[in-house]
Amino acid sequence: MQAFIKTLFEILIIRKGPDEIPHSWLLLKVATAMWFLPLFIAAVVVPGFGGAAVAVSVAGWALSLACYASIIVLAGFGSRLLQSLTAIIGCGAIIFFAQVGGLVTLSLLVGAALAQIIVYLLLFWSIHVKGHIISRAIDRDWYVGLIIAIAVFLLQYAFSTAVSPAS
Repeated sequence: MQAFIKTLFEILIIRKGPDEIPHSWLLLKVATAMWFLPLFIAAVVVPGFGGAAVAVSVAGWALSLACYASIIVLAGFGSRLLQSLTAIIGCGAIIFFAQVGGLVTLSLLVGAALAQIIVYLLLFWSIHVKGHIISRAIDRDWYVGLIIAIAVFLLQYAFSTAVSPAS
């Protein structure tokens, strides 16, 4: 387990790719559980992040995974799908945890506005990491992966905005 987390961190800092993750359904399940942990923490500690926001987050997450999976399969690299999704979910979980932890702790220390900026910076890094993972998964240049990750993010954002209840 420690080796898996270390590999995810090395993917996060763009030192490794998804090919370094073993081909394992168990690791995919572990990564998925890791992603849901900060979601449930956010539902408890972040004001205004209740049941509807959780449902929209999960649906948007599933949509993005479906997009990434489709791209990998359509590019002819279906054999890399399990490792790539494990990397996307696991790295996303670590960044999501950092966002939730940062939002809660930094809001108390430096104020909500600066904490929000840091959360957005982590979001931008997440897009970069997913671009890196996708580019390695489909054997393309890094900027192709980045364009794909930005497109998936925009689709996910549009979906979340469309289905979120009016505030």
